[in-house]
Amino acid sequence: MASDDGAMRSSRARAARLLGAALLPLLGLSACVQEKKTLYAWGSYEQLVYQMYANPGKADPGTQIAKLTEDVARIKAEGGRVAPGVHAHLGYLYYTQGQPALAQEEFTIEKQLFPESAVFIDGMLARMRKQ
Repeated sequence: MASDDGAMRSSRARAARLLGAALLPLLGLSACVQEKKTLYAWGSYEQLVYQMYANPGKADPGTQIAKLTEDVARIKAEGGRVAPGVHAHLGYLYYTQGQPALAQEEFTIEKQLFPESAVFIDGMLARMRKQ
């Protein structure tokens, strides 16, 4: 029985060495893998929009403005591109907070960054001016 224990330990040790030998190259390769860079940086935008619609009235506009403004500053500092919709959402939030000048500024930035949004943004600006 003692020899069975020795054989079992030897077998386990051999299996552990083989596993280690198999995992070592994988660990080396994983160190070489770079994080895939996306075209746009989203920051907390998607989470904030989801929260706003999933829990109406509980998503504080002031908190959202602070988070998105921080995201935009960080993204720009890192040389990234702010995702479409972020400045438009900021414009909407500023408008809901009674700050039409800041809202107009954010809408204009969105339109400059994403000219394909011009019809939508122009409509938002026109409705904002009527009120």
